[in-house]
Amino acid sequence: MIQPKLIEKYLQIERQYYSQIQLAAKQTIEYIKNIIKPGMNLLEIRKLCEEKLLELGADSFWYWDVGAFVFAGDETTVSVSGKQYVTSDRVIGNNDIITIDLSPQVANIWGDYARTIIVENGKVVEDIELIENPKWKSGLQMEEKLHTELLRFATKETTFEELYYHMNEFIVENGFVNLDFMGNLGHSIVKTKGDRIYIEKGNMTKLGDVKYFTFEPHIAFPDSKYGYKKENIYYFTGDRLVEL
Repeated sequence: MIQPKLIEKYLQIERQYYSQIQLAAKQTIEYIKNIIKPGMNLLEIRKLCEEKLLELGADSFWYWDVGAFVFAGDETTVSVSGKQYVTSDRVIGNNDIITIDLSPQVANIWGDYARTIIVENGKVVEDIELIENPKWKSGLQMEEKLHTELLRFATKETTFEELYYHMNEFIVENGFVNLDFMGNLGHSIVKTKGDRIYIEKGNMTKLGDVKYFTFEPHIAFPDSKYGYKKENIYYFTGDRLVEL
């Protein structure tokens, strides 16, 4: 019989690996925010992100071998499987909206991290409160609100389905729609793509029964051409849900 202390030690070491690859994704977003400027195309942004992920310790990309899914302007409402994804050669404008979704891995340990970035007057706006476009500002504020609501609502006993219904109702009540092509809001973090389970209708697994899961609501105002996304990985430490 494996000693509980040994199991706990293994889980701590494993968490360090997950934290490191997720940190690489976070640092890559900060890196690219300092580089993005009008006139750059999305292929260049993708290349720079993927090179940075590898430099920071990733050995490959777990989601269809794409390290950075990059969308801009009216592409930000597009929800597509990585299998079908093609990076456009669209050029960043002086006032633009860009979503970057990163999927690095190292030795089958996954990172998963996405942010929507706003460019106004030729510069990335770091502070949501300083965004001038009222719709863009509201979209990013809603993403913050959704992640705050996740931390308030979710417990180890909450099922993936319960989270699906609660969060989709919360999205609609706040005047937005869920853009995800499958209607889900995130998935478990595993070793093989096909083993993922989703925040979706019919999934009665409890959140506390998986080691890690993503929360990545992809939302828009109804009939808007702009979409918003914020993705973190979460896990329980004791009974408390925290961001990885």
